[in-house]
Amino acid sequence: MSHQLSAGSIKLLQTASPDDVTVFESQHTLQFLSIKRVGNTPNPTGATPPDRYRIIMSDGVHYMQAMLATQLNSLVQDNIIGKNTIALIDKLTCNYVQEKRLIIVLGLRVLQHSAEKIGDPQNLESSDTAEGAAGNQGSATSASTPTPIAKPVSVGTSSGMRQQAPPPKGRHGNIYPIEGLSPYQNNWTIKARVMQKSDIKTWSNARGEGKLFNVTLMDDSGEIRATGFNLAVDELYPKLEEGKVYYISKARVNLAKKKFSNVNNDYELSFERNTEVEECHEITNVPTIKYNFVPLNALEELNKDAICDVIGVVKEASPLSEITSTKQNRQIPKRDLTLVDKSGFSVRMTLWGKQAEQYNAAEPSPVIAFKGVKVGDFGGRSLSMYSSSTMHINPDIDECFALRGWYDSAGSDQTFKAHSIASGASSTFGFNRAEIRSFDEVKQTGFGMPDKPETFSARGTIMHIKSDNISYPACPTPSCNKKVIEMNGSWRCEKCDKSFPAPEHRYIMSMAVADYSGQAWLQGFNEVGIAVFGMTANELLETKDRNLSRTHIMRTLVFGMASRASNH
Repeated sequence: MSHQLSAGSIKLLQTASPDDVTVFESQHTLQFLSIKRVGNTPNPTGATPPDRYRIIMSDGVHYMQAMLATQLNSLVQDNIIGKNTIALIDKLTCNYVQEKRLIIVLGLRVLQHSAEKIGDPQNLESSDTAEGAAGNQGSATSASTPTPIAKPVSVGTSSGMRQQAPPPKGRHGNIYPIEGLSPYQNNWTIKARVMQKSDIKTWSNARGEGKLFNVTLMDDSGEIRATGFNLAVDELYPKLEEGKVYYISKARVNLAKKKFSNVNNDYELSFERNTEVEECHEITNVPTIKYNFVPLNALEELNKDAICDVIGVVKEASPLSEITSTKQNRQIPKRDLTLVDKSGFSVRMTLWGKQAEQYNAAEPSPVIAFKGVKVGDFGGRSLSMYSSSTMHINPDIDECFALRGWYDSAGSDQTFKAHSIASGASSTFGFNRAEIRSFDEVKQTGFGMPDKPETFSARGTIMHIKSDNISYPACPTPSCNKKVIEMNGSWRCEKCDKSFPAPEHRYIMSMAVADYSGQAWLQGFNEVGIAVFGMTANELLETKDRNLSRTHIMRTLVFGMASRASNH
C-alpha cells in the first residue's frame, strides 16, 4: 500500500507560530530522507549526555531538518525507522534556541518502509543547513542561485527559515520544551505543571546546616526534577503548588542523580537565588499526570526496587505511627495501607512523612492512584512511597470509576491473596478466615507429614519473640540475600564475590504463638518480620528503642504458614 505524503506540511511547520497547536498537534504524513546521530561531547563531570538524532523530513515538495525527541531514540536503535520510512507524525513542538528555529518530533506512527525517495523535494531551510542536507540528498538549489556564506550550526539545533526572523518574544520569552533542556542551553523558559512537591528536608553535618525540597515538573515533551536549597526554599516553596502550571527560568541544569530520583530525565534543575517562577493563569494544554498502571497480581514480575504506578481500593488503613531515624535524628511519620484490585490480590503500601500525616483514615475505602512508588520484597511484594512519588485520592480517571463500581458491587466481600515468599520460593497465601485451623488440629491431623509441606491459616497471639539474632547482615544484591562478613570496614559476599559499604539486614526470627488450643513455635523470615514490626530490619536497627520485640508481644494476628516434618 502506498501512502500519500502531506504536501504543504513542511512549509506550514516552518512558518507556523511556535504556540500554534492546530499545526504542531495535527497529523502530517512525511518521509524521512535521512536520520543522523548527533554525538554529544562529555560535560565537565566526564558524563556523556544521551545521543540525539537529526532527521530530514519531506512532504514530497519540500524538506526540512528536525530533531527526534530522546524518548523516541529506540525507534532508530531498533531499526523501526530509517532512511525513506514514511510515518504519520502527530505531535511536534517548536522553539527557538540561540535565535534558531528548532522542530522536535514528539510522537509518530510508522506507516511504510519505502525503498526510494518520493518526489523531488526542495530545501526550505536557510543555507547553513542546506549544504549539509544536499550532501545526503543531492543538490537542492539551482546552480544559478548564489549561495550565502554558511554560519556555524550548534549541535542539536536547526536554523530558521531564510528571510524569517524569530517571532517576537513574549513576556516570558521563548518557551522551551523540558525534553530539550541540557547544560549547554541558556536563557530558556519552560512552562510546566508541578506534578509532585516534597516536604522540606533539613540536614546538619560538620560543614553546617541546610534545607532542601524538590518538585517534579512536566510538560508535553517530558518531565524533570528540580531541587531548591536554603534561600531558594524560603522563596519558592510557598509559591509552588501541586497541580498548577508555572513559567520557570534561570535555573541551573545539571546531570541527574539517579540514586535519588525516579524521574525519566538525564538532567535535573537546581533552583538558585535568581531563579524566576511565575504562575500561568491562562488556559493551557500542559498535560496532567500520566499513569502506566501495573495490576497488583503482576507485582511479582517486577524486580525489587523497581518503580511503578498502581491504583487500588484501600481495604485497610493502619493508625499513624512513627519511627525514629538515628541518621536524621528525628521522628518519621508512617502509615500502612492495604490496597486491593480486580486481580484478586492485596498489597501493603507504606506512606511516609506528609502523605502519612495528611491521609484521611476516616474516609471509607477510597480509590487511590499512585505514581512512581518503589517495589519491595517485604511479604513477597510490598510498595512504598518516597520523595518523588505522588498519590491522588479518587482521581477523575476511567480506572478509578471502574474500580469504584467493582468494589461497591462485589469486591468488598471478596477474599484477596497476598504476595508471599517462603524459603526463597515465591508463592501466595489466601487468608480465608472461614478455613482457619487451630494449632492442635494441625498437630492431631498430621498436617505436613511425613515430608510434604502444606499451607494453612491460623489466628494466634504472639507470646514471645526471641530477640537475640533477630536479623542477619545480608548481601544487598537483588535475589542473593546471602549472609555477608565484615572485613576491613566493608562487607563481603562470598557468593557474589563483591564487597559493599553496608549490608541489608534481613529478619530471621523465632516466636511463640498461642491460640485457644495450644502453642507453637513459628519461624519467620524477612517478610514476616516486616509484618510484625512494621519496618525493615535496617529501620529497626536504626531506632533508638532496641526492645521493640517486647512491644509486639500479645499482638493477635492471622498467620499464613507452611507445615512440614523435620528430624532433630
